Amino acid sequence: MLKRERLVAILRMVNTSGLVTTTKLMETLNVSDMTIRRDLDELNQSGKLIRIHGGAQSIKGSTLYELSHIEKREIHIDAKQEVAKLGAQFVKEEDTIFIGSGTTLELLAQYIQVNSLRVVTNSLPVFESIQTRDNNWELVLVGGNYRSRSGAFIGNLANAMLETLKYDKTFIGVNGIHNETIMNASAEEGKTQGIALNNAQQKFILADASKLNRDDFYHFYSLYDVDVLITDQSITNEEVKQYSQFTKLVK
Repeated sequence: MLKRERLVAILRMVNTSGLVTTTKLMETLNVSDMTIRRDLDELNQSGKLIRIHGGAQSIKGSTLYELSHIEKREIHIDAKQEVAKLGAQFVKEEDTIFIGSGTTLELLAQYIQVNSLRVVTNSLPVFESIQTRDNNWELVLVGGNYRSRSGAFIGNLANAMLETLKYDKTFIGVNGIHNETIMNASAEEGKTQGIALNNAQQKFILADASKLNRDDFYHFYSLYDVDVLITDQSITNEEVKQYSQFTKLVK
């Protein structure tokens, strides 16, 4: 494949998906990591896409395709770790917390440093990450219909169980936030996350700065009803001013 053809193919994939990982581009185009990185740098410099850690993002902000939780693990790694560490500081001894689905939430579980804790989650990856830890936490996995793209259990069974439970704190990840509107890619998953937020004394949204001013398919909650929005240091001063009017912002 000629370079020009490869650049066109990369742009087509990025604009169709919204976000594409370097690994996915390498596998699809059958070229080396170094070649893809050079191509992405060139397309970024020409303003045709946005170069991000681990891949590329469309300047059009497409919401037609959602990356899987495995693909998302390669995107914005440093920012997600920063957000997860900040979120973990809010967890106290003997709390009962809900942790939702998402790669930032998987990291959150790894950074929590308390001895006594009850964790409820509908995320299989979060459950598995906690299972491997040597601790005495009480761990509850909520069942339901399994959504493989996010690794979450959702639907009527999950919702019925979550509606009976109360939490000191709920931690939820998102696909996009635009002003007060909190969004993700799945209406069913959004409803499940909304129930978990409603039943918490304190509500936390964890979102690296790439999620700000980004739209997605389903509006499931409002920042006005959230206690804390946790993001990373790459947030701009304008965005700090914009989002601080809706809720407490921590970075």
